[in-house]
Amino acid sequence: MRGGVIAVAAAVVAASAAAWAFALPDRGTSIEAAAQAASASGPAGHDRLFLTKAQLDQAIASGTLDRPVKSLLAVRVPLHFGDYSWNDRGVPAGTTWLRIDLRSQLISVFRAGHEIGTAVIVYGGDNKQTPAGKLHILAKAQNHRSSLYDAAMPYTLRLTGDGVSIHASNVSWGAATHGCIGVPMPFAERLFNATRVGDEVVVVGLPLRAATA
Repeated sequence: MRGGVIAVAAAVVAASAAAWAFALPDRGTSIEAAAQAASASGPAGHDRLFLTKAQLDQAIASGTLDRPVKSLLAVRVPLHFGDYSWNDRGVPAGTTWLRIDLRSQLISVFRAGHEIGTAVIVYGGDNKQTPAGKLHILAKAQNHRSSLYDAAMPYTLRLTGDGVSIHASNVSWGAATHGCIGVPMPFAERLFNATRVGDEVVVVGLPLRAATA
C-alpha cells in the first residue's frame, strides 16, 4: 500500500469497516450514515445494520452495489491492518459472493444477501496491479506455494488463469503483493471454508495512483 491509498484506507476504516460500500465522495448524503441509524433487528440482533429500501435503491442506482444487500456487519471499533470481523450467526444458507474494494482496501463476504465477514486487505504493487472486474473462484488450495515467487500462499482461492488469487498474507503497513489479494491468516481460513469453486468475486475501485495517473 502506498501514500494516498493508505490515507484513504485509514479514513474509511476508521469511520466503520461496514462503510466501505458507501464511501464514494460524490454521493451527497452518505448512505453509511443512514445505514448506521437503521434497524438493528434481524438474524443476529445488534450485530447487523439493515438497509432500508431507499438506501439500497440509492446504492444500486449509483453503482456502489450491483445487487441487493440485506444487511452489513455492525463493526463497532476501527479495523487496522491485520484485523478482521466475521459473524455468520443466524445467517441462512445461500449464494456466497465477495466484494473487494481496492481504493478502501476492504474485502467483504456476503451470504444470502448478508455480510458475514470483512477485513483490511493488501493488493498488487505498481509493478503488478490487481485486476478489477467480475471474477470467479477457479480453484482452491489450502496449502499452496507459489512456484514463481517461492512463497507460501495458504488458503488460496485462485481467480485468474495467470495465478491472481486471494490468500493469507502479511497484512501490514507498507505491504503489497504481486497482484493477489492478501488477507489475514484467520480470516483466510474462514473465507476458504465459506466459499466454493464458482463463487463470484467482484473487484472494484482503483488505487489512487492508478486512478489519477
